[in-house]
Amino acid sequence: MTVTTAPAAQRPRCLNDVKGWFPSLDQVMFDRFLSRQERLGQRGDLMEMGAYMGKSAIFTAAYLRASERFTVCDLFDAEAPDERNAAEARKSYATLTRIAFEENYLAFWDELPNIIQGPTSVVPDHVGANTCRFIHVDASHLYEHVAGDIDTAHNTLVPDGLVVLDDFRSEHTPGVAAATWEAVFTRGLRPICLTTQKLYGTWGDPEPIQDEMLADDEWRKGMHTSVQEIAGRRVLRFSGKPANPTPPTSRFAHEPRDPAPEPRPAPTAPAPAARRPTAVRRLAADVLPPVVTRAIRRRRG
Repeated sequence: MTVTTAPAAQRPRCLNDVKGWFPSLDQVMFDRFLSRQERLGQRGDLMEMGAYMGKSAIFTAAYLRASERFTVCDLFDAEAPDERNAAEARKSYATLTRIAFEENYLAFWDELPNIIQGPTSVVPDHVGANTCRFIHVDASHLYEHVAGDIDTAHNTLVPDGLVVLDDFRSEHTPGVAAATWEAVFTRGLRPICLTTQKLYGTWGDPEPIQDEMLADDEWRKGMHTSVQEIAGRRVLRFSGKPANPTPPTSRFAHEPRDPAPEPRPAPTAPAPAARRPTAVRRLAADVLPPVVTRAIRRRRG
């Protein structure tokens, strides 16, 4: 087992301590699809293209079975293949390093996944065709790169395998939306369901999975469900904030957190300094009758 060397203050005590965008709704979806594959005995490897700090990768690894491989591909801090991709990395992922990913991952698991540090275009050189049952695509937001990642997913998935496309509807990622819906209308990708951030799809038959999801009222508690139709095909849409499924446990879960610093007391205004009597005042006090002196003081006060 490799032990993380991150400072104690930075060690993730739980999954939510890992930076990233992986809300409870999508955790529930990942659990649903991956658990179903296990229940049905579907075999194949797992893959994530684009990992950031490892939040979704850590979660996905819980569903890896013996003899299966989990591959993670990310540029991390390597050189981007073109200037547009480099600019995107500088803007959105300036703090991302491979060391940070590995330390987060090893806080939950004893061994690292198979890591490909480079652009996702090199994935076919490392991962064989028809080998993966579940692929999460969350790398570049540029249309050309996303279209290539979807093609890679199509060629790499086993029949009835599942692909998850992140940021398919965010206002700042129109390239992802264009590549996603192009795959739906021209490349045979069939959406199963949509969430706020992700599209879940297959090049197989989505209806058996959709039927199971609609029939399970208990599972859908905490979510709003609607049935849409796109080009004559059913698509489910889920929203809401359901309870998180049980996440992996960090080996640092029981370490105490640094106590919050005690608030400093608010500064108090200094008391006004007592006015020293001037020479004129001392003379007046000496020569004036006490009644006149008191009257002058009351008037000034």
